[in-house]
Amino acid sequence: MSTGAYLIKTEHPKAEIVMGLGVLYLSFIVMPVFIYHRYKDGKYKKYILDDEKIKAWKE
Repeated sequence: MSTGAYLIKTEHPKAEIVMGLGVLYLSFIVMPVFIYHRYKDGKYKKYILDDEKIKAWKE
């Protein structure tokens, strides 16, 4: 994406394609890998609200 931004500044004809491919790469390859890596150990479970946590919070 930084290459795409540079190409946009220099008004290269293929700049928008390079920027679009960068966004596509980030959204379909990097983000799923990041999400999988963060949630594979189950650390997210402490952030999920269930009935027990809601009752404890109300008391």
